Amino acid sequence: MLDVNRLRVIDAVGRHGSVTAAAKELHYSQPSVTHHLARLEAETGAQLLQRVGRGIRLTPAGQMLADRAAEILGRIAAADAELSAHVGLTAGRVRLAGFASAIKALVLPAVELLARRHVGLEVGLTDTHPPEAIELLRTGEVEVALIFRYDDTEPEPAGVRLHHLLDDPLYLLSKGSGSTLDALHDATWIAGCERCRSHLLATCAEAGFEPRIGYSSDDMVLMQALVAAGLGVTTMPGLALRAHRAEGVVATELSARRHVYAATYGEPPDPPATAALLAALAEAAGQPVRG
Repeated sequence: MLDVNRLRVIDAVGRHGSVTAAAKELHYSQPSVTHHLARLEAETGAQLLQRVGRGIRLTPAGQMLADRAAEILGRIAAADAELSAHVGLTAGRVRLAGFASAIKALVLPAVELLARRHVGLEVGLTDTHPPEAIELLRTGEVEVALIFRYDDTEPEPAGVRLHHLLDDPLYLLSKGSGSTLDALHDATWIAGCERCRSHLLATCAEAGFEPRIGYSSDDMVLMQALVAAGLGVTTMPGLALRAHRAEGVVATELSARRHVYAATYGEPPDPPATAALLAALAEAAGQPVRG
């Protein structure tokens, strides 16, 4: 039986006439496309490609299979659309893993939107850090992972597709009037755990000092309470402030940003329930910050 994913590969190669362009469309690496084509030739027993100079061209057998692949994929897409229209997303389940501030600020509003639009669609939630969320996604335990990354973050594993939701500004939190990093060389700092404080250390290093850390916590509410009590200063992403803002805390926006994404696994299109959740997350991400 022919593999649908490999049919998508030869369809893309047939339309673009290029392995490079097909890989770009499918979000695959070029070696992965070449591997799928080789497996397809082995499964069919037919030569599907021939080299022409530095490029490739479909053989007559390859062109015939590419044409049939386009028809098959079109029928699958049509069946998916018809089934979605028939069901109306009134049943089913989609699972998401994400970090706490994003769940509070983005996922909960998105779930409210889905509850109004698709009664009966269940959303499962797991609160975890981005690396663990990606692993749950990769192993098929969730359909969507909410993650954040900085410009120097290592790329995600092959097969993970990122859907950009927002660029989350970083804020400096202090008590009373606003302050700047330059004025806080000697302040007591509140930092996350050893694993989570790397960006705070990098931000302070860019300002020319190493922060004197007096308190450690990953609880955004507690960190703000410590600032409000005048026990220290800290940095905090905008999503955390959207989810909770303590009275008496002054937030001064810094130039740093983290990029927040909803990640899915495998090639498009996403299943209807996943696509509906992605759309609701994108809508929630566009809402103004409260407080």
